[in-house]
Amino acid sequence: MSFLIRVIINALALAAAVWIVPGIQIHAVGDGAASTAVAYIVVAVIFGLVNALVRPIVKFFSLPITCLTLGLFTIVINALMLLLTSWLTSFTPIELSIQSFWWDAIAGTIIISIVSAVLGLFVKSDRD
Repeated sequence: MSFLIRVIINALALAAAVWIVPGIQIHAVGDGAASTAVAYIVVAVIFGLVNALVRPIVKFFSLPITCLTLGLFTIVINALMLLLTSWLTSFTPIELSIQSFWWDAIAGTIIISIVSAVLGLFVKSDRD
């Protein structure tokens, strides 16, 4: 149940980033609300898998520069994970496209982080 809630939160955060940042788009297979919702869910699952599998390794190896920048390099790491998700979805019919790294990926990462944190406050954690 917690996995499904996390995927929905990621999908809503991605939807907010697509809505706010003009350089981020999700291309669904068909027209209509159902195909758009499925597209956001699929991209959210891929984004969640990238964050679960690749991000810890990248964070470990970038620990010195993250400490040197007082944690600000984490934004760059998150933007790179968003770009990796974009690249991985290019092999599927549903595609996340990001036009530029410095403006679109960074802004999208900040928006996704804020929306995920706010929505996470309303969800009861399994750890409590």
